[in-house]
Amino acid sequence: MAITNTQKTEIEAIIQILLETSTTRRKRRLADMFLDLVDRDSWPEYYEIIPAPRSINIVKESLAKNKYKDPLQLYEDLSLVFLNALFYNEDGSQISKDADSLKTILDKEWRERAVLPTLPDSLPASSAQVTHGVPLSAQPSTPLPAASTPTQSSPKRAADAPHKSPERQMTPEMDVDVGGTPEPEGVGNDMAPDGETDAIVQQLEKGLPKWEGLEDIGWATNIPEERLLEIVLSISGYQDQAGNRLAVSLEVMPEETNIPELPYKSPLSLALIESRVRAKHYQSSSALDKDMSLLFMKSRRWYEPGSEAYGNVLLLQRLYQALTSSDPPAGPPYLSPTHFAALPAGPGTARPLHSSVAEGVPGVTTFRVSSKDRKFVDEVHVKGWTIRLADWLHLSNCDDPSRPIIAQVFRCWVSDEPSKKGQPGITVCWYFRPEQTFHPVQRQFWENEIFKTSHFADHPLEDVIEKIACQFTARHIRGRPRPPYWYPGWPLYVCDSRYNDRERIFVKIKNWNSCVPEEVRKSAEFMPIYPFERPVFPRRFASPFISGKPIKAPGGIGDVIEKAEGEKIEGGGIGRKRPRKNAAGPPAPSRSEVTDRVGQSKGLYVGPSIPGVTTSTPQQQPQTQAQHGRAPSVQPHISSDRSIITAGGGAASLGGNAVIEKLPAETAKHFDRDPETNEVLWFAAPPVDIARYQGPKYSLDYLHYLARKQKETGEGSASARSSSRDVESHSSKRPRLQSTVGEQFNTSSSIPSR
Repeated sequence: MAITNTQKTEIEAIIQILLETSTTRRKRRLADMFLDLVDRDSWPEYYEIIPAPRSINIVKESLAKNKYKDPLQLYEDLSLVFLNALFYNEDGSQISKDADSLKTILDKEWRERAVLPTLPDSLPASSAQVTHGVPLSAQPSTPLPAASTPTQSSPKRAADAPHKSPERQMTPEMDVDVGGTPEPEGVGNDMAPDGETDAIVQQLEKGLPKWEGLEDIGWATNIPEERLLEIVLSISGYQDQAGNRLAVSLEVMPEETNIPELPYKSPLSLALIESRVRAKHYQSSSALDKDMSLLFMKSRRWYEPGSEAYGNVLLLQRLYQALTSSDPPAGPPYLSPTHFAALPAGPGTARPLHSSVAEGVPGVTTFRVSSKDRKFVDEVHVKGWTIRLADWLHLSNCDDPSRPIIAQVFRCWVSDEPSKKGQPGITVCWYFRPEQTFHPVQRQFWENEIFKTSHFADHPLEDVIEKIACQFTARHIRGRPRPPYWYPGWPLYVCDSRYNDRERIFVKIKNWNSCVPEEVRKSAEFMPIYPFERPVFPRRFASPFISGKPIKAPGGIGDVIEKAEGEKIEGGGIGRKRPRKNAAGPPAPSRSEVTDRVGQSKGLYVGPSIPGVTTSTPQQQPQTQAQHGRAPSVQPHISSDRSIITAGGGAASLGGNAVIEKLPAETAKHFDRDPETNEVLWFAAPPVDIARYQGPKYSLDYLHYLARKQKETGEGSASARSSSRDVESHSSKRPRLQSTVGEQFNTSSSIPSR
């Protein structure tokens, strides 16, 4: 029988209930894993085992197009969504539990609606259970791969049924928030084991939709043909101040590379592009623009971020984007004190425009989004990218091209200034990297962790390097962003805290709503995720300043305050109190002092030369569970700097009398360590150990006896004086020593006991 309008309405209500069903704690929607089919390329065996693949979206679309002629036909397809998952996935896995829950809800809701036909007593003939002759209550159990695809988790082979996988502790409710703004995460008790962490992430990302590549929009046009070769040769021949030709980083890459994240597979190199230009292969400047952008993308994926070659590529990309802009720089030769970036200072060195600190660094940022002399627009386009509100970007960093600025878009605009009339731009909020902050030596950082700041800056589109993504920890541990917010291969960061660079304060974020543009704070469509089977915590790493690799960055090791968001600091205010200019006290640490403290944290003794003395802090900080993928149970305690360098007045006051000597591990193990910092304890002299005799102590009963005796005989009587002399004579048998302050305090604040 055909589906009536009434039946269609009731079925749509059932589907909506399935879509809205979520866990009780943090509202993870169970149906998210069943919306789309399993990726055929990643799991071809799924389509060999499952005879009738189905998904919720397929059923919804078919219902909307009136393809079903019988309500039971629709029920069969919707039931197959969950039966397939139950057959294909290991018993006890999260995906099996979710499928069983949704199948139960489907049957319950269907039976409660009288307008719908009675459910059949048997399983659908096209189900895998019937096809393979496996009862629903006796599903084969096989080892489950470590992660899920974006739809129906990772598969298991029915043919491997005799092999029983070991039981694992599963979390009955995996709190994955896939819409709106997530809550902060709790303690990761159900964190995946170390050996499974990478596999879970890799398997999920393997099944995610692939990026289709740059769009056909925002390309350079109207560049004369005779300038095309000039632009390519300018990139090829550009030299830095030391005379190094940076294009070598582009030329050493092979034309053919196997980088799976790239949206193209054809050979490409700078030499090949140059030969095409000379042969007049490009019919327009936009065609050359696309090839050059793809070459830079290939280079960004080829080199390690933060490396010198990576920085060379980003600097050349910024030069190229300047040359193809509407206002190219004068040259050749092309010179720029900012590495062609639009702003003269970057994270860690930039000062706000209204800052009163005069350190020779220009003010380039603000604390709010400006609306002066500009018209806001929904989106802007540059080099194949469409940039919208709340997108995350890599931007050119004038201080260090190898560490592009990480920023989130708060406004897209077109300038109304007379000198920049009609030019598009973006206003972004900067995020700092760990090496752009000052932090205590024992602080650890999540892998790819960044910190939100209050720095807002205006950038022209020529500063845009690429689109990226950032997740707050509450979502990062639970899944990966859905397209178009992120694709495998795009840089992905995690944020857990704010950083106030003026006060050097880290504030753990509790209210994520306050970190994103107001327009997307309540949107359920903003950066939803494909969830993991269970929360997966990223690794933790020590400070980059003690990693053993030389690093030049504006941050360093220093004393900071760490607090939770909204927590008040003793004494008022939001951070540490700064000393007045004429206040007494040690000066702020210089860059050399910071370096000395870094040396100390790596197991070196830094201080004045002392004949015959060689000492050290420990060889290395002990690894915590978090460094192997586990979250620490408590945060490390923040302690003050007690190094000899600081006690001696700083490195500047020591002059050339400071030496660094290494304390052997076999020697260091015999010494006590500080319980807070794990540093070897060293003292200039043995402790003063003088025995102190305590005065006599009497019980309350004895003191009460003396008081009663004095009352009975009367004050001043011979008997009372005799009792007093008894006590004094007893006390005088031992030499009297002046009591310490602690003894005086204990005597006055405690009652002697028996």
